[in-house]
Amino acid sequence: MPYRKFSLILPALMVVGACSNVGANYQPIVDGPVGPNYNADLAQCQALARSQPTVDSRTAGAAAIGAAGAAGTKAIIDDSASDLGRAAVAGALVGAGASAISNTQNQEVIVRNCMRGRGYNVVG
Repeated sequence: MPYRKFSLILPALMVVGACSNVGANYQPIVDGPVGPNYNADLAQCQALARSQPTVDSRTAGAAAIGAAGAAGTKAIIDDSASDLGRAAVAGALVGAGASAISNTQNQEVIVRNCMRGRGYNVVG
């Protein structure tokens, strides 16, 4: 049983470790020269993006919908109540994760748009 839990935790740790240039920490690719204020502008735009939470009320709603959907699907497919709790937890994790990813992408958009608004030619 401990190996099974480790097999679920390891991918999650790898995903978190790979997330250094996402969300509010995003550093856009700028085409052309950058001025002396670039680092200050980037820090201010990243701070603006951090004001938007990664986990919010929509994340909780997505978790609830994921839990209900997974538990319902499990009940229909198996035609029994066995392991409904595990299915609900898995569905909640998927729903919450999808919402958090969406919020992280929104933070990147905030950084890009903020930098464009400050005159940088952001291409990615």
